[in-house]
Amino acid sequence: MTQSFPLNAWYAACWDAEATRNLLSRTICGKKIVLYRRLDGHPVALDDACWHRLVPLSQGKLDGDNVICGYHGLVFEPGGRCIHMPSQEMINPSACVRSYPVVVRHRLVWIWTGDPALADASKVPDLHWQDDSNWVGDIETLRLPCNYRLVLDNLMDLTHETFVHAGSIGDASVAETPFSVTHSNDTVTVTRWMLNVDPPPFLKKQLGKPGNVDRWQIITFQVPSSIVIDGGVALAGTGAPEGDRSQGINHMVVNTVTPESESSCLYFWSFPRNYRIQDERLTKSQHQNVSAIFRQDEVVLTAQQKAIDENPDKEFYNLNIDAGAMWVRRILAARVEQDSARGLSKGTLQVAPAE
Repeated sequence: MTQSFPLNAWYAACWDAEATRNLLSRTICGKKIVLYRRLDGHPVALDDACWHRLVPLSQGKLDGDNVICGYHGLVFEPGGRCIHMPSQEMINPSACVRSYPVVVRHRLVWIWTGDPALADASKVPDLHWQDDSNWVGDIETLRLPCNYRLVLDNLMDLTHETFVHAGSIGDASVAETPFSVTHSNDTVTVTRWMLNVDPPPFLKKQLGKPGNVDRWQIITFQVPSSIVIDGGVALAGTGAPEGDRSQGINHMVVNTVTPESESSCLYFWSFPRNYRIQDERLTKSQHQNVSAIFRQDEVVLTAQQKAIDENPDKEFYNLNIDAGAMWVRRILAARVEQDSARGLSKGTLQVAPAE
């Protein structure tokens, strides 16, 4: 199977609070990685396989900032270099495991899976709503048994709300309203305005006012796998399309998807809002409602991946509604091609010998 994910990219490994003084094992882009936090608080990411006999380092323990393999006691410092071998003084200079560039941003720990020389922290996707004091919302992680691009397809085309999420956020206006698509080399934006429509039940309850609304969905993809949905409703005709959202409610659906393999992924999401931010009951209620909606998506995506596996001779056909997802896939394919031109593919990046 052709690799579908670029490696020269930042991927979310875990929520910031999950990186602790305990060893955490994650699979990212086909690689087992162990994460922990140094005594000074900075996260560390190393290959989760001891140089000696490949036993997962995540089954070992920490000694200060170093990891001790739980099998024979080899010790690795945060840069991946072995600094102790049992029963010998000489340390083989090649004894090291790969360490990954790590950045903490927007409540997530990000790792760079490609060439370390290209790791530019300014390229971490902008998900600032997750740590902006003017916004509040809970977080959650799903592990989905499907290729990560199926999740991106799902988020870039919200037409499915009409059919998968009827009764909560879906209604006929989503599927029937035209939309526009713009793109750059790194981003894709899908914009849909539904004017003077009856709000779906979930949004009607959040707004708390009678009458028709102007509803918006502005979906922005950032390479390699983050999508932010600027959504909300305002009373119809009060100027929301022109920029005045004061008569409505606004939320962001913040999503970033990390491929584990070609058939599974980690899906980190949050639902920040900028109204009634002190209302913890509302935060909990919204989290429960949105989580239930995403569980409906999980059922569909799981079935879709199963059908793909059962029909390897079949291919996708694209409709107008797939325009956003098509641009996302083109950008990702170009990034994979760039990696390939640099000689970079899964398993090809070698660990530099220890100095």
